[in-house]
Amino acid sequence: MVPSRRALGAMLEACGTPLEGRALDRLWAYHGLLRAANAELNLTRIHNFEAMVLKHYVDSLMVLRYVDLPSPLVDMGSGPGLPGIPLKLARPEVEMILAEPRGARAEFLRRVIAELGLTGIEVHAGKVTPRYTRPVQGVITRAVGTIATTLGQVSGCLVPGGRMIFMKGPECDAEIEEARAVLGSSYRLVADTPYTLPKSPHRRRLVVYERLAAEVPIGPIHEGPVREIVSAANPTFRDLAELLSGRGIRRQGQGLVAGRKVVEEVLERFGDRIVAWVTEGRGPAPPAGVPEGTAWLRLAPELFRQLDVSGTHAPLLVVRLPEIATFSAEAPWPEGCTLFVPFQDPENVGAVLRSAAAFGVARVVLLKSAAHPFHPKALRAGGTAAFQVRLEAGPALDELEACPVPMLALAPDGEPIETARWPERFGLVAGLEGPGLPEGVEIGRRLRIAISREVESLNAATAVAIALYAWRSSQGGLGRG
Repeated sequence: MVPSRRALGAMLEACGTPLEGRALDRLWAYHGLLRAANAELNLTRIHNFEAMVLKHYVDSLMVLRYVDLPSPLVDMGSGPGLPGIPLKLARPEVEMILAEPRGARAEFLRRVIAELGLTGIEVHAGKVTPRYTRPVQGVITRAVGTIATTLGQVSGCLVPGGRMIFMKGPECDAEIEEARAVLGSSYRLVADTPYTLPKSPHRRRLVVYERLAAEVPIGPIHEGPVREIVSAANPTFRDLAELLSGRGIRRQGQGLVAGRKVVEEVLERFGDRIVAWVTEGRGPAPPAGVPEGTAWLRLAPELFRQLDVSGTHAPLLVVRLPEIATFSAEAPWPEGCTLFVPFQDPENVGAVLRSAAAFGVARVVLLKSAAHPFHPKALRAGGTAAFQVRLEAGPALDELEACPVPMLALAPDGEPIETARWPERFGLVAGLEGPGLPEGVEIGRRLRIAISREVESLNAATAVAIALYAWRSSQGGLGRG
């Protein structure tokens, strides 16, 4: 179908959502403005004319079959003006507020209002949260936030008796049940209408709540995007699952933090690195300390369990990782200990990083065999040490070349560690878990930690901790117990 005003009018008529005269002229003009601005502002991913008419304009106007629009009405998360602009054109008497926090899109909406010559409509260039207190009779949204979360966000503006109108997909029973359990004393479900977009298989659901006089019990205010993930095929979930492997972590430059204590430490000390807050469907909202714009990913229980490999049953964090530089033996060596780590077990890597941070090593060089320091198990074992220690990526253990500073290696046949001489600058090399240093590898002096003959060997990470303690003790320690 060739795009034209006549084609637009014919499609609306065929779908039972007709506009005529000036209203149709304005919708056609709006369509032109939307198409012209889309390349720069990414206002819609739909480009086909017929699909735009059906999924944007008809979808918006279908609301009028099932509800009378309250006024003033807030279009929450309006984006390019949907459903607000088509609804305003069909019901010009309704006072409309287009709420859109993204500055470029808010400016586009102002331009649309001016060029279409609309009155009784304005733009709120911000988010609708409990802090938005302008009294309104209604709010409508087709944004992705859950029902319960959105009902909490409109608690500052929606007056008692006002209507909250949700344009949802067909699968929202769990959201409705959550809203009933959490906010049943503050909102009453007054309509739940399933329907299908005309001449298409696309199913929709219009869910309407009435605000009661009771106060709305809201938790911490979350002003970032909220996404519900219920399928293992969801691309975002696939990306999250990939963070359980070193390869996925390296590819994405992100890590998955698990464990209540570690999550609290990251929130307190490295909040600027947080990308997303991940919970089971009914998990707690992100706390006030997360950066503005942090995504809240709410996963179906079975999906959350796949990510919560340690069984913490607590929220997870997706974090942006610091850059890991490449080790060069020729570059200037920092004063103190450069620790070379070959451990393949991520928990050992995490434990040794914790020791490295505790005893103040200059840097940690992760050899090729080493597990990724931001593997979830490494982070759980090491806490925030991976963020604190200078990390570099090095060669394989058996490829470690002669270095311009003294090198010390932990081995069962070395000199007693308690009599060791510690240079001003040196490298400390740990062996692999189990076999220790490979045969034929000769790395400087060897140091031995004395243990009972009844025990074959120490845990590799424990041996490193003892060695670092011995080094620091010879230097007078770090000044506190």
